[in-house]
Amino acid sequence: MLSQYTTVYEGGEGEIIVKKSRFIATVRPVKTEEEAIAFIAEMKKKYWDATHNCSAYVIGERFQIQRMSDDGEPQGTAGKPMLDVLMGEEIHDIAVVVTRYFGGTLLGTGGLVRAYSGAVKEGLANSIIITKYKGYKLEFTTDYTNLGKIQYILGQKKIQTLDTVYEDLVRMTVLVPEELISQVTAEIVEGTNGQVEPQMGDACYFADVAGEMMLWKE
Repeated sequence: MLSQYTTVYEGGEGEIIVKKSRFIATVRPVKTEEEAIAFIAEMKKKYWDATHNCSAYVIGERFQIQRMSDDGEPQGTAGKPMLDVLMGEEIHDIAVVVTRYFGGTLLGTGGLVRAYSGAVKEGLANSIIITKYKGYKLEFTTDYTNLGKIQYILGQKKIQTLDTVYEDLVRMTVLVPEELISQVTAEIVEGTNGQVEPQMGDACYFADVAGEMMLWKE
């Protein structure tokens, strides 16, 4: 698992017009090449009357799969600049189709490159792009005497609390970023004089989506 990676939470659509040609970018999150291929086919069906439906997609934690298509545009003027935008933003598991309706004026090589890359940027601007961070669930049980100390430590590190159960003892589950797991564990043990020993749970990814903490099992 990567310590963090950027991906699409919710796809979107953006459009630019260059010399009367319409360039419509549609962005979609994808997990497999099959999903990407199906998405491209869906867009070609939706925009069946378009001049071109060019595409690019990147899949995998380490960008293992990278594909692009000029769909009839001069070689290297559409798919490659589209893919370059995705790679430049380091976005994983994403597919984009840029649909062109020809406006009657040839744009030339440079003009096409700028138009297709610009359309992708517009599509990304209208999508929800998030950065997922690797973390671990940390679980522990404490008495009420040590609870304040632990809450102070968690507050100082801005650690997110996932669950708290108040009974004779307090059971807590918190979400700790990978780079802080050793430090937070050590501070809780030290702060409670060894009375509380956190247990590391499952690894997961988390991200802030419109102010709400979201978790993904990986």
